[in-house]
Amino acid sequence: MINVSPTAAEKINELLTEENRAGSGLRVFVQGGGCSGFQYGLMIEENGQGSGDQVFESNGVKLFVDPISIRYLSGAEVDFVDTVTGGGFTIKNPNATSTCGCGQSFSV
Repeated sequence: MINVSPTAAEKINELLTEENRAGSGLRVFVQGGGCSGFQYGLMIEENGQGSGDQVFESNGVKLFVDPISIRYLSGAEVDFVDTVTGGGFTIKNPNATSTCGCGQSFSV
């Protein structure tokens, strides 16, 4: 299971409303790359579930995760942080054994 923090859910719903994509969800995925080996990806998913996807709902947000990514993301949480240098989405991943300085890539 993957969760969305209340703060992130609010931001995601704002984005979906601004882009007239109400009813869409968020695809959460892992791909090779970054300085630690893997990097996270997030994108709006309009057409729903793909082949083999797992679908979760957390704080009113639909999440779509492919079968390979779920192995690395089980138990993770999508959050939104706002700092003096800007805001953005982040993933808190209990499966990551190390991360890079920017927090955008990880290793297991």
